[in-house]
Amino acid sequence: MESSWRNELETWLSPFAAALRNKTRRRMCPAYIAGLIGPGDRKSVQPMAARDGEVSYDRLHHFVGSGVWDEAPLEAALLVEADRLVGGDDAWLIIDDTALPKKGQHSVGVAPQYASTLGKNANCQTLVSVTLASREVPVMVGLRLFLPESWTSDAARLDRAGVPEGLRAYRTKPEIALAEIDRVRAASVRFGCVLADAGYGLSASFRQGLSERGLAWAVGIPFKQKVYPADVSMVFPVAARGRPRKNAIPDVTSVSAQATLEAAKWHQVSWRRGTKGKLAARFAAVRVRVADGPPQRIHDMGAQHLPGEAVWLVGEHRSTGERKYYLSNLPAETPIKQLAGAIKARWVCEQAHQQLKEELGLDHFEGRSWKGLHRHALMSMIALAFLQSLRLKQAKGGKKNRGPTTETEPASHQTSHH
Repeated sequence: MESSWRNELETWLSPFAAALRNKTRRRMCPAYIAGLIGPGDRKSVQPMAARDGEVSYDRLHHFVGSGVWDEAPLEAALLVEADRLVGGDDAWLIIDDTALPKKGQHSVGVAPQYASTLGKNANCQTLVSVTLASREVPVMVGLRLFLPESWTSDAARLDRAGVPEGLRAYRTKPEIALAEIDRVRAASVRFGCVLADAGYGLSASFRQGLSERGLAWAVGIPFKQKVYPADVSMVFPVAARGRPRKNAIPDVTSVSAQATLEAAKWHQVSWRRGTKGKLAARFAAVRVRVADGPPQRIHDMGAQHLPGEAVWLVGEHRSTGERKYYLSNLPAETPIKQLAGAIKARWVCEQAHQQLKEELGLDHFEGRSWKGLHRHALMSMIALAFLQSLRLKQAKGGKKNRGPTTETEPASHQTSHH
C-alpha cells in the first residue's frame, strides 16, 4: 500500500520537480513530502530523515533550511495544481490565519499574541492562510508569516532570522492577505468569492481592497460595525447662522449592525447536509450602506464615517444562542440561502489547518529562520494538495460522486458552528 502512494506521489510531483531544476533538490523535495505524509508522530527533519533511511539528515536539513533556491516556481506549480483540483467560478478563496505555539523567542515572528486556534493570547507564530476550496474540498495555497512590531522594529532580530529585505516593514494581516490574493489572481486561479472572518472583515481597507479588485466577498464583522439604511440620502442642512455647509451629510445617523437587524425578519435557513442531517440556523439579511466612507463632522456628533458601498448585512442566530454578523457585496438579488451558504463555506479551511497540523506536521518545524519556516509550510501544503488529489480520484472512481471530505468541519466545531 505504502509503495503505491509513494509511486503515485513521484508521478504527481513531476511538475514540482521540474520547477526545482536541480538533481539533488529533485530528490529532496519528494523525500521531504513523503516524510510529512508517512507514518510517525514527529514531522521535523531529524525523525523524518531517520525514518527514510535513504536521505541523510544533513541533506534534508540543508534543502529546507539553508539551500540557495527560489520557492516561487514551486508556489506557482501549487497554484496550477490547486486550480486543476478545485478551481472554478463556484470555488471559494478563504482568508484566515493559524497559530503555531512556540517556546522561547528566537523562532522567526514568535511573540505573545492572540492565537485564534487557542482562543487566547499565547507565545506563537501567526501565519496568514489562503485556501482554495470547492465541494467542501480545501487546498491550501498560501501560508505567510505575520511579523509583529516587536520584530519589525528590531533590525538585528530580522537579520538573525534571515527575513528578506522587502518584507521587513510592518504589515497588518489584511495587508498580507491582499498581497496573497494578488499573487493568486496573477496566476489565473479561478474562484468566485473571497471569504474571511471578522479579524479581516473589520478592516475597511481590506473590504474596499477586495471591491476595488472587482471581487465578490463575504466577511465576518463585529456586532458594533456601523451601517446606514440602503436608502440613506446626502443632504445640505440649512445653517441657522454662520456660513452655509460646504459638505453634504447623511439624512440619518449610522447604527450598529446588531441594532439594524433587531427589527429584521429572521428565517430558518439550511445551507447544506452534514453527516447528522441538514445544517441550519436562523438568518436575516438587509441591504445597507457601510459606514466606512471618509470621516465628516456631523452636527454635534463629531467625525462620523460617511456611507460607503451598498452591501448585504447578514445576521446569524445559532441554536447555541450565539449571534454572528457579516457583510457581503454579493448582488442585491442574491437569495438568503445563497448568502448563508457563502458565509458558512468558510469553515472548510479549518479542516485544512487541522490536517496540516495533526497529520502533516505544519507545527513541527524546529528551525528558526524565515526561509526554513516558509519552505516547510510550502512542503506541507504540497503534501495536502497531493492527499486531496487522491481523495478526489477515489471519489470519482467509487462512491456516487460524494465528495471525499464531505463533513469538513473539525470535531471541535461540529456543535458550535452549525
